[in-house]
Amino acid sequence: MNIRKLSTILFLMLFGFANAQDDLMKELDSNSSKKEPVSAAFKGLQIANMQSTKLPAKKEWYFLVSHRFGDLTNGINNFFGLDNANTKIGGVYGVTDWLSLSASRHTFQKTYELAAKYRIMSQQENGFPVTIVGYNTVDARTDVTKKLYPDITFSNHLAYSTQLLVSRKFSENFSAQLAPMFIHKNLYDAIYDQKNYVMMGAGMRYKISKRVSINADYAARLNLPDEYSGIYHNPFSIGMDIDTGGHIFQMLFSNCQAMNDVSYYTLAPGINGGKGIFFGFNLYRVF
Repeated sequence: MNIRKLSTILFLMLFGFANAQDDLMKELDSNSSKKEPVSAAFKGLQIANMQSTKLPAKKEWYFLVSHRFGDLTNGINNFFGLDNANTKIGGVYGVTDWLSLSASRHTFQKTYELAAKYRIMSQQENGFPVTIVGYNTVDARTDVTKKLYPDITFSNHLAYSTQLLVSRKFSENFSAQLAPMFIHKNLYDAIYDQKNYVMMGAGMRYKISKRVSINADYAARLNLPDEYSGIYHNPFSIGMDIDTGGHIFQMLFSNCQAMNDVSYYTLAPGINGGKGIFFGFNLYRVF
């Protein structure tokens, strides 16, 4: 091999190596400037009763069982609420990492609930400050039949909620969430209830150990008439998350026994004069 060919080969090798170094440095620089998503602000799909901004991963399946027992303040008369529990059974499926669909059946008013949850934006390290998730439900109340109301139609059974969940993880121990929402009912009691609700919800989680946190949520009804003096109140729940590894177990106390979103936010009967305190739990099993 002559000197000219050898020098040409060496030049090409050096040029290629220099380019490879340059490309590697660019990649490292770009990686260092990437804004990584912040890990979940909430451990469970719910804060207490309110939905959180957490979604299942793609193809992840959650089986859900929830109970809300009767009014604790009735004491031994209903065995501290154990005599009359409401039950919710359902499932949640992660269609993608940003979209989940769920279905559940509730003993309260024999309600069926379908829901969609979808991530719009994620909180990022040194980037976007909050996580934004949309949540929509449609309920079908089936305890009201044509036998009782001959003129009732299918649409009369339906009710809807639209929620925007905005959360921020402030530290490893503390996360908070705001949730503006709109609720519409096609069937309601005009004396104590109303057709449309505009509400603002808030929730928080405080981690007290590696597997345990204290959670709470509250929602205020913003468009009640000035003369409103109904029997229902703003919903409030406080509870505890316990992460067992295979599932999340949530114990809570609430002023509402119903668990479907439309009823929880609009039909909370307690706490009034110290009455209307309901104990319950949510159990999520991940597959």
